[in-house]
Parts: sequence; C-alpha cells; structure tokens
Amino acid sequence: MKKTIALLPLCCLLLWQACSGDKASGKPLNPNGDSELALLMREMFEDGMRVREQVKNGQAIDIQVDFEKIMTAKATDPKKMQPDDFPQLAGSYVEAMKALKAAPAAEVQERYTAMVATCMNCHENICPGPTVRIKKLIL
Repeated sequence: MKKTIALLPLCCLLLWQACSGDKASGKPLNPNGDSELALLMREMFEDGMRVREQVKNGQAIDIQVDFEKIMTAKATDPKKMQPDDFPQLAGSYVEAMKALKAAPAAEVQERYTAMVATCMNCHENICPGPTVRIKKLIL
C-alpha cells in the first residue's frame, strides 16, 4: 500500500507529460504530427488573443504573425483544402487581416470583429473542431 501511494505522484507526472502536447514539451498536439497549417493557425490564434486585448484596451494594434502564409501552408488533411473552398475562405481571411492592419482607430473594433467572423466562417465550413477556441477571440 505504501509503495502504491509513493508511486502515485510519479504516475501522475508521467500521465500529465504524456497528455500534454505543447511548445514547452516539444511534443505535437496531434499524435500524427502537426502540419505547417496547424502550427500557423495556433500562432494566429495566440496573436489574435493578444490583438484582442489591444482592441479591448483601445491600444494601437500590432499584428505579428505572417498571416499570408495561410495561402501556402501544408495542411494535416490536404483533402479538406478543396480548390473551391479553402483558397476563397483563406483569401477572405487575408483580406480581413489587411483591412484590420490598415484600419483607422475608429474602425479597428469593427475590422477585428470582421476578421474573427472570417475565421469562424472557414472553420464552420471546413474544419469545425477549432470553433470553440475561435469563440474566445470574440470581443
């Protein structure tokens, strides 16, 4: 019994490490590996959360991610990147990001909201899993 209790913290640590796929551990979140597009979208989300706070606080926005890579990044499941759907939806996102970057202060919140809508629209049509996370970007 004492050995079992003594091993419990070690088991918990090993289980936690096995289940946590993140940048700190260097392990991919996807057991099949992380695609270029998945990594880019995680980076876009993190940048989006930072920009969200800037918009909420009325600060000048600073977009740091190279969002135009969305047009060429390799996907986990290339079948989902149908010629008719993904390029058009990704292009809408790129245009929304360009409009956000160029927006005068009075239009930043509106442009930010439009950008988040393009993310949601794409994911509702192509890959719905991240929609829960995208909702966190909403002001």
